[in-house]
Amino acid sequence: MAIPAVQVLVFKTPLNFHRPLIFCLHKVRKSSSIAAVAVESPVKVLKNHSYNTSDRKAEGLSETTSLPPKIGIRNVSSDRKGDENAPKWKKLSSEELGIRTSMIAKPTRLVLNGLKKRGFEVYLVGGCVRDLILDRTPKDFDILTSAELKEQQESAVSYLAICDAINDVQVLRTFQRCEIVGRRFPICHVHIDDTIVEVSSFTTTMRKFKRNSYNVVRRPPACSDADFIRWKNCLGRDFTINGLMFDPFAKIVYDYLGGLEDIKRAKVRCVIPASASFIEDCARILRGVRIAGRLRFRFARETAHFVKEFASSISRLDKGRILLEMNYMLAYGSAEASLRLLWKFGLLEILLPIQASYLISQGFRRRDRRSNMLLTLFSKLDNLLAPNRPCHSSLWIAILAFHKALVDRPRDPLVVAAFSIAVHCGGSLSDVLGIVRKISQPHDTRFSELLDLQNIESDEALLDEMMDLAAYVEAALQKMTDEHFVSRALIEYPQAPKSDLVFISWTLSQKVSTIFECVRRGKEKDFRRKRGSKIDYDSLALGKLREVRHIFAVVVFDTVFPPILKV
Repeated sequence: MAIPAVQVLVFKTPLNFHRPLIFCLHKVRKSSSIAAVAVESPVKVLKNHSYNTSDRKAEGLSETTSLPPKIGIRNVSSDRKGDENAPKWKKLSSEELGIRTSMIAKPTRLVLNGLKKRGFEVYLVGGCVRDLILDRTPKDFDILTSAELKEQQESAVSYLAICDAINDVQVLRTFQRCEIVGRRFPICHVHIDDTIVEVSSFTTTMRKFKRNSYNVVRRPPACSDADFIRWKNCLGRDFTINGLMFDPFAKIVYDYLGGLEDIKRAKVRCVIPASASFIEDCARILRGVRIAGRLRFRFARETAHFVKEFASSISRLDKGRILLEMNYMLAYGSAEASLRLLWKFGLLEILLPIQASYLISQGFRRRDRRSNMLLTLFSKLDNLLAPNRPCHSSLWIAILAFHKALVDRPRDPLVVAAFSIAVHCGGSLSDVLGIVRKISQPHDTRFSELLDLQNIESDEALLDEMMDLAAYVEAALQKMTDEHFVSRALIEYPQAPKSDLVFISWTLSQKVSTIFECVRRGKEKDFRRKRGSKIDYDSLALGKLREVRHIFAVVVFDTVFPPILKV
């Protein structure tokens, strides 16, 4: 499974810029433990400080890179005279914040070493620094460097051909493949085994920064060149908790925006006024919900106000972008919390009107702490996932369609159990009957989607009901991808906003449909059901049918028949 990409940004600064980044990553040799960069001459990060070689190897950094001891916390707010309301600039020891270099993914360390060895400034930036401070596994690592990216209008393949033509193939010798992608704000994709490490530069960031009319800033008095460059880069970020910058070689975390204080207060706060931030990029609304849901943070008062105020603006986003953001919310272990926040801030009616209609029918209040079957299903899913162990989007869409089918027609718990087992077994009816008839534990009686046990004695009647449920699930999936039906989902609630947004593509809906088709068609010839309970997360992330069906069945069965429920 590919590790999330690393992003690096660029703009013209007093820092040394030399050759384009694609030329700067040098040949690598992999030791038995950690990949280390083969260097031609020592690289000194800070003078008069050194560690022994074994310590550096343990940290996974270049053996010849000098590293500083603990530096403690240094307040540099004196550089910002005349701005008493601005957060104090701080430089903090990453060690005292609990960050260890071993917490950084090995492919990321490899790229960091390659750039540092060439004499460039390198930082980890964004949400990965926040997660490292919180001792969480980052979804991805974003790298920022002073190395420039070669801005070419040709494709990445053409660019690599140019590199080869001029006989500078260091990158190709170092990594299996390296390419520059993006036109307006290019980034470098470095391929290491099955991982893509994304690198951008200060120069690219500066171009993006100049497009932001709000960020017209003056250099504070007595501010060093390096601090000014880092600070200005941080101002272009979405939230203060994403505005931290970490130098893993100097072991310093730079905080220019008060991000650490907001982390302590569990607050999501926009870097610039929220109204301006969301007008500039309304996708920040969804990113904010994703972050708050995952970390269990709250929005700062002003940010929360404008999340509600600009909720309708997200409908203008590209459907692919909406799917991407929804997948980040629902596939990485924080689906229940994300759904609650989407409902709380009036976003669910726009993104998922069918599910919003269900919550309204349940009398669910905006700040309701109660649960229901929809939220319980996703809570069960969350228990199996994590930021570094996501599922494919087809799985959470399948759960939405399945729940919609039960809302349309509630079912006997044994019928639901039979359906989940049939999905898991690839349609084997003998397995279904053999397992269902042995169920003796009680079902969860809180959900209106489940009928009281009907005592279905006939196997034929049970299978007929199961087949009917499969047909309803397929119909529910079609409704979720039908703009006309979606537009009428909230017609009974005239005060609700009208939305016909469908971000699930036809191709994706077909992939979801294959999860259930075995129930109606019977046992699949070549399908081998999963043995054992261990989850293959690589297969799950790729949407491999056997793994997706297994997790779907576990989530549904444990929702209907909770393992800890007693008579």
